[in-house]
Amino acid sequence: MTTIAQARVALQDPHDCTDASDTLTIYHAVYDTLVRRVAQDYVPHLAHQWEVASDAKVWTFHLRPGVRFHDGTPCDAAAVAASLARMAREDKGYTLGAPAVWRQYLGDAELEVQDATTLVVRLRAPMADLLDVLEQGFIVAPSAFAALDAGDHGSQIGSGPYRITTIHPGEITAIRVEDHFAGTPANASVTWRAVPEPAERLALLKRGAVQVANGLDFVASQSLGDMRHVFLSPVAIIYLLNAAKGPLADARVRKALALTVDRAALIDTVVAGAARPLEGFVSPVHYGAGQGGATGPDHAAARALLAEAGFAQGLTLEVDCPTRLPDEAERLTAALGAQLAQVGIRLNVHIHPEREDYAHMVRRKEIRDLCVFDSSPMSTYRVLYEKIDSRVAGAWWQGYANPRIEALIDEGRVTTDRASRAAIWGKAYAMMQEDPAWLTLYNPLRVIGLAGRHPDFQMPVDGVIDVARLPALDEG
Repeated sequence: MTTIAQARVALQDPHDCTDASDTLTIYHAVYDTLVRRVAQDYVPHLAHQWEVASDAKVWTFHLRPGVRFHDGTPCDAAAVAASLARMAREDKGYTLGAPAVWRQYLGDAELEVQDATTLVVRLRAPMADLLDVLEQGFIVAPSAFAALDAGDHGSQIGSGPYRITTIHPGEITAIRVEDHFAGTPANASVTWRAVPEPAERLALLKRGAVQVANGLDFVASQSLGDMRHVFLSPVAIIYLLNAAKGPLADARVRKALALTVDRAALIDTVVAGAARPLEGFVSPVHYGAGQGGATGPDHAAARALLAEAGFAQGLTLEVDCPTRLPDEAERLTAALGAQLAQVGIRLNVHIHPEREDYAHMVRRKEIRDLCVFDSSPMSTYRVLYEKIDSRVAGAWWQGYANPRIEALIDEGRVTTDRASRAAIWGKAYAMMQEDPAWLTLYNPLRVIGLAGRHPDFQMPVDGVIDVARLPALDEG
């Protein structure tokens, strides 16, 4: 048995959107999706091929024949359509204050089952990046729908490479599916065990009680030697800026903040070096991310912009700050305040201990001047659509508007050629370095430990353990 020690082990409704990597690793083991992300592209999975019309509105998926759910029922086009329709329901997609995430993309879609292995998805609006959504479109056996709708989250029936056998508080065990179409996993069974403290996860791995330990302390884990694997998290640690009213409605003030910040110093001070500077609105591992260089610090340029905006004598900004997610939010805000003081910007901090209430406040657009937050979607398009486009004014949008960016969004959503679309998102990246919507700071470095020596092991770019593709770790 291979045991994975991680901070949390919990199952919810698989059609609720989540960015919790501890949950997604279980979902991806139990459920199949139409496509699978590899690096910044997609490869066939349940769909062995697909076509998209030139208008990016009609997608045709050709499914693998003969696939069955773990309960023996067929995983065919009708079942896939049922899952996509369910995830698009208004009551699905809720996570930390953002309701109906998937509905905004699939809610008006027409799902046509042409035959057992052919599904046509007709979108109301073009979306060349539809695969970004379908990569988390977990295909659930329709036989589990009623139980899930009744709140029985123990009813998890997929067609994935692992089948759940037991669910206990803080521990879930699954066995591999022999001859799965994507290949038979190297490890016969896997147990996910909740171990809240990083130090305990590290100790368990060292003494061989677990074979995988995720979310380890960056410094303490150095004692693992070859068992230690460091990877860049795509999660962006940022401050959302109130561009609707107040000083940060002025692009010059937003740019002054970006020019003042010394990201490398923040990383050293706040997270002991366990991060990489984030210079744009998405991480370097995102599809279409630009390659812009460092933007600061340049205090002289920042002061000039502040003076031009009418703040030559400085200003005070009101900051909302949670106590977790990111867990270092309070330390980060204190360190940021010390840096901004060098150009005459003072921070008045308001602490929020209830993280979900905080998320609802942000979603209702009730932030003061700025607030500590993170940005987690691996989809560059979703970030632009849900957080940047003023015409959408999505859950996390805070008043930013740039018609040139929005023109690029319109161009990208109808550009089906992947290389051409990446270039369009790269242009948006460059524009937002000059007219920032947020104050971007860093991407965390995370640590996972694996028993044995596996020099070729690499974490997926989304930071989610791909259990089906782990090297052989079974005891003995």
